[in-house]
Amino acid sequence: MTLDQIRTFLAVTRLGGVRRAATHLNISQPAVSNRLLALEDSLGVILFDRDRGGVDLTQEGIKLLPYAEILMQTVDQIRTEVVPSDNLSAILRIGVIETIAESWLAEFLPKFYRLYPNVTVEVTVDISVNLREQLMDRSLDLALLMGPLSDYKVENHNLPAFDVGWFKKKGTPDPDLATTAVITFHKQSRPFQEIQSFMTEKLGSGVRLFPTSSLSTGFEMVASGVGVGAFPRRNILEERMKDRVEIFDAGWTPSPINITASYLRENKHGLVTRAVDCFLEIAGSAS
Repeated sequence: MTLDQIRTFLAVTRLGGVRRAATHLNISQPAVSNRLLALEDSLGVILFDRDRGGVDLTQEGIKLLPYAEILMQTVDQIRTEVVPSDNLSAILRIGVIETIAESWLAEFLPKFYRLYPNVTVEVTVDISVNLREQLMDRSLDLALLMGPLSDYKVENHNLPAFDVGWFKKKGTPDPDLATTAVITFHKQSRPFQEIQSFMTEKLGSGVRLFPTSSLSTGFEMVASGVGVGAFPRRNILEERMKDRVEIFDAGWTPSPINITASYLRENKHGLVTRAVDCFLEIAGSAS
C-alpha cells in the first residue's frame, strides 16, 4: 500500500469517477485504475462495486474511507508543520469574488509568496455561486466569497464585512433612484436580491437595475454617467476612481457584505489553513 494509491482512492471516491480523478491528479485513466487494483491487491479486498458501472464503495471501501482521510490529512499536516516553508512545493488554487480581488488579494499574494516561495498560487475571479460549485467539485482549494456556505463538508472562517455605498458621477446632483438606473451586484447575489426587493417595494416595479458581475465595469458605468452604483467600499477601485465618482446618501444603505474564507474540511490540516490565516491577518489590519 502506497500514499499514491490512497490519494487516488480518495480522489475517485470524492470526485465520483475515474475520469475526474485522473484529471484532478494529472495522470491517465489507466494509471488511476492500476493504482486502485494495486491497492485492492495489497489489502486483499474489493473496494469498488464495478458490476454497477459506477464507483460505489463496497463495505470494505466504506471501512477504508475514514482511515484514508485521516492518513492524507496527516501527510498534509506533516508537510506544512515539518517541511521548512521556503522548501514547501505545492499548488494552491484560490477563488475570490472581485471585491476581494480589488482589495485584500493585492497584499496577500506578495505576503504569501514571501512565506512560501515555492508554492504556486492559481487565482480564479468569479461570482460566489460559481466559486461554490468549483469548491465543491474540488477545482478550488479555497474560496473567498459571500458566505457562509451551508454544507457539512465545508469549513467557514468569517472575515471582516464590506460596507456598501452609493456612488454617482462626480460633480452631479444627487439622483432620484425612482428615475435613475442603478448598477449593482450580479443578479444571483444576495445584495442584488436585497436591493431589488427594497427598491421595488419603495419605488414600484419601474425601477431600473443593471446587474453586473464585474465591479470594475460597474464603476466605469457610473463614472460615465450611465447611472448610480451600489458597490462595496474599501477597495482599490474606489481609490482609483475618486476623481470620477463620489459617494452620496440615497436614504437607505444595503446590508454589509459578509465574506468567508471557505474550504473543504478534508483540507483543514494543510496549506489552505495557512492561506486563511494570512487573509485573516491582512483583512484584520485593513478593517
